[in-house]
Amino acid sequence: MQFLQDRLSPTGYLGLHLTIGALIIFAAGWCFGGIVEDIFTGDPLTVIDKQAANWFHEHAIPVVTKAAIVTTFLGSPPFLGGASLATALFLTWRRWWHRLLALVLTMGGGSLLIILLKTIFHRQRPIFENPLITVTSYSFPSGHVMGSTLFYLFVAGIISVSIKQWRWRVLTFLTAFTFVLLVGLTRTYLGAHYLSDVMGAMAAGVAWLVFSVTAVESLRRYRNESRTSQ
Repeated sequence: MQFLQDRLSPTGYLGLHLTIGALIIFAAGWCFGGIVEDIFTGDPLTVIDKQAANWFHEHAIPVVTKAAIVTTFLGSPPFLGGASLATALFLTWRRWWHRLLALVLTMGGGSLLIILLKTIFHRQRPIFENPLITVTSYSFPSGHVMGSTLFYLFVAGIISVSIKQWRWRVLTFLTAFTFVLLVGLTRTYLGAHYLSDVMGAMAAGVAWLVFSVTAVESLRRYRNESRTSQ
């Protein structure tokens, strides 16, 4: 009973925040695992993958393609790298050290995780006779989408902390998620990824983001408790 009370306590470094974080990580990991299983066992999701990829390619028009190329840049490594650096400088200026640590773990560790996952699964990208764009790296999960999930939701979390009204907090996260969806849609439209690549990237991104933030928050609370007990 005491163990359960501790896990549901809003205070303490092993309290409610850790319980919620673990549940979200488990749920996101379960979704990711399900997508991986569907991909590599040839389940119906792979049929939807090919149908969606072919449909977008057949209905591509120049003006939409140009807009998609511009939009997809919002999830590119150069853009997210620059945006992460700017965010890090802002957090340093505000002396929000734990948030800075969370950002480094989220984006730095997330970048390494993307490379690791692509190497493990080595899934080939969609192939077309006349591709809209040419990408040579592995397809699963989408690096653009996973990076966007990590960065935009992290920034939404930073912003929401300073917002008191819940409706504006929800709107902040919905706006961030919209950016992620737009990047995911453009990656599928441009033929750079299958739909499942995008879905898997979102799931992996959420799992790693929550892990990073939860770990740093637990560290912050532990250090505060240690100072108080001295």
